[in-house]
Amino acid sequence: MSILSLRGVDKVFGSGANAVAALRDVDLDVATGEFVCIIGASGCGKSTILNLVAGLDKPTAGVVEVHSRPALMFQESALFPWLTIEANVELPMRLAGVPRSERKDRSAALLSTVHLDGFARKRPHQLSGGMRQRAALARAFAQDADLLLMDEPFGALDAMTRDVLHDELAALVAQRGLTVLFVTHNVREAARLADRIVVMSPRPGRVTTEFAVDLDRPRQMEQSGVLEVAATVTAALSEEALAHARR
Repeated sequence: MSILSLRGVDKVFGSGANAVAALRDVDLDVATGEFVCIIGASGCGKSTILNLVAGLDKPTAGVVEVHSRPALMFQESALFPWLTIEANVELPMRLAGVPRSERKDRSAALLSTVHLDGFARKRPHQLSGGMRQRAALARAFAQDADLLLMDEPFGALDAMTRDVLHDELAALVAQRGLTVLFVTHNVREAARLADRIVVMSPRPGRVTTEFAVDLDRPRQMEQSGVLEVAATVTAALSEEALAHARR
């Protein structure tokens, strides 16, 4: 069963001579429990798709159906700097009217889940980039969402930290049975994490091809299967870029 579906989706920003077509005739289904990575050139509409699924924007044409409550994670942690880590994680629960005592217990459990025990009273500037992304992940889990939308959440991190967070994300997704729609520029990251990789054309973005990633988990960035999938996807991206340049 699809947890989300896009049918014939177009997205145009602006109007008249200033109109910019970000997406054109996009069809995409994501099954419950699936980890799907979207990859493509900068400006191809990857983040626009996440915004449409999250309900932050509406399509110009076509239909977006979401059969779950989504939570959105950005490249930057987007934590409120004046709040403690604990208060940042509690915020979605507070807005939902969850009693204070329950919020405290749940935020403590979530921070433990992402290995931030002992950092509840710290503020975001006191944490490393990787730790801030862990806190943002805990805040996403606090929304009781079944669908996690991730917009290059590890793109600004160093390779070692990113590698650790890949392992932790994969484990948490498996434990919680989450569905993930993950945007990235990193082909090997997609091959490591995804059940399926969706390749998009340069703007206006459309889905050009998809690759199933039939590799056992856990996976490592340098393992042969991941490298083979990454090479296949990279070839498809290069072919699409050349075709676009000839138009």
